[in-house]
Amino acid sequence: MQKVIIVDDEAPARSLIREYLADYPDLIILQECNNGVDAVNAINNFKPSIVFLDIQMPGLTGFEVLQHLEEMPHIIFSTAYDQYALQAFEVHAMDYLLKPYTKERFAQAIKRTVNSSGDYLAQLQNLAESINTKSSSYPENILVSSKNKLVAVQVAEIIRIEAEGDYSKLITRDHNYLSNYGISQLEEKLNPQLFIRVHRSSIININCVKEVFKHPGSYDIVMNNQDVVRVSRSYLDNIKKLTF
Repeated sequence: MQKVIIVDDEAPARSLIREYLADYPDLIILQECNNGVDAVNAINNFKPSIVFLDIQMPGLTGFEVLQHLEEMPHIIFSTAYDQYALQAFEVHAMDYLLKPYTKERFAQAIKRTVNSSGDYLAQLQNLAESINTKSSSYPENILVSSKNKLVAVQVAEIIRIEAEGDYSKLITRDHNYLSNYGISQLEEKLNPQLFIRVHRSSIININCVKEVFKHPGSYDIVMNNQDVVRVSRSYLDNIKKLTF
């Protein structure tokens, strides 16, 4: 039994998906949405296995909906616009149904999705990374691994980032998260007005600095969660630029 949500701003399109799904008793429709904002709320509340997702919708586009999800379901895009196909597969959608599509084509999408194999968490991580890099500005929300799922994290809540081998640990007040990106990659992706490198293994959120202790040739930065971060000699200028 798998839970399904249908998201499309056109009632006939939702009706067609509902009609085709009648052949699959193991796929249970939980809710239908006609705009992106309602879709985010429904998906985050019900945690469906599969979402049929339109792209051009009021409120949020289908791609913008993905950026606001706490956990990522299997996504089957259903749209009348063929120009988004490449972008859909870049974010590892399970399928891309181009309207109008036949019942046989719909069945192919269901088979591909229900029978999907492999490390889906890895697929989701790729999806998250792709979404996080779509925006031309610095992201305000990101998706990161937490056990066997991906969760949404507000970038402003990240107190500091610590290198963890080839990965990075994102430290917030309540949780730690592991990113597949190395610390140098994260440095490039995050807003340099907020996140500064203070050590080859450390990045801090300057909005989360409580106080700074100066030592000969270095500083110790106390964050608002009481973590103490040492500033190495190579990065002293990054702190001095903030000193007035």
